[in-house]
Amino acid sequence: MLNRTLIAIVDDDQLYRESMRKLVALMGYAVEAFPSAADFLASRFLPETACLIADVHMPGMTGLELHRHLVDAGYAIPTILVTAYPDEVIKDRALKDGIVCYLGKPVDDDYLELCLRSTLQPGTPIDDNS
Repeated sequence: MLNRTLIAIVDDDQLYRESMRKLVALMGYAVEAFPSAADFLASRFLPETACLIADVHMPGMTGLELHRHLVDAGYAIPTILVTAYPDEVIKDRALKDGIVCYLGKPVDDDYLELCLRSTLQPGTPIDDNS
């Protein structure tokens, strides 16, 4: 059974964005991918996005800034941040700001799926071993 819940992916790295789009689609979700926060914010998919996966480090607006902007604008979109440069200070700040998961690249497929499931089905536990 396919889950048509929309997952938005925002990452400036085209190869990574496409591989993440394919991975999340294989998990059964509807996926839209964007090269920047501005492109996502201007898209018609913003109101129907159930979960956002965003890169931490992007030009223009970072993933954490995008999350804060969405919250300030009244969009309560659960957000998963991914980064090639894990940083405990940024991770702690992100989790305190309401980020659901903070994952290092390359992401562990199974852990990403757990994060998505926990985000979309409240009450599903996440064993935070990242």
